[in-house]
Amino acid sequence: MKTPINDDLLLDTFDLKLLTALQNNALATNQELGDLVHLSGSQVSRRVQRLHANGLIRQYTALLDAQLLGLTVRAITAVSLLRHGGDEGRAFEAAIQDMPEVLACDSVTGEADYILQIVAANLADLSDSVLRRLTALEGVSSIRSNLVLQRIKSSTELPLQHLSRNSGQARVAKLVS
Repeated sequence: MKTPINDDLLLDTFDLKLLTALQNNALATNQELGDLVHLSGSQVSRRVQRLHANGLIRQYTALLDAQLLGLTVRAITAVSLLRHGGDEGRAFEAAIQDMPEVLACDSVTGEADYILQIVAANLADLSDSVLRRLTALEGVSSIRSNLVLQRIKSSTELPLQHLSRNSGQARVAKLVS
């Protein structure tokens, strides 16, 4: 988990525009980004390097189309453990790392201990390869899955409006691992 430290990182409107543009198209060249935010390519390069060095940009990635790749079944799965935390929690979290079908796993409050986003090629794959493996994990007390009928919204872009200030600068707590 990342924790804020005392040093603040100042972001100006150019930085926020660059972050927004990169979320939309990580392949944009420095010149293309510069044209969007009205800076030179070299200024953009320095700013992007600084944003990357400070951890605001973690990585660049390609978003693949699950449907076109034959991963047509999506499930939101709630998992409860006999005892949350301790060895059972660590063992569950370690096992999830080896399941590529699990796209996301969040530890949550409420009735379940974890919420998983799972993809599979079909219902048999979901049931046989994923849910059976989850059920077999030591300490798992219940699994409840909901199949996704239709995705209404999907985005990887983080909202940045809360960082804008009338002064044209925003303070962001720098994060460290």
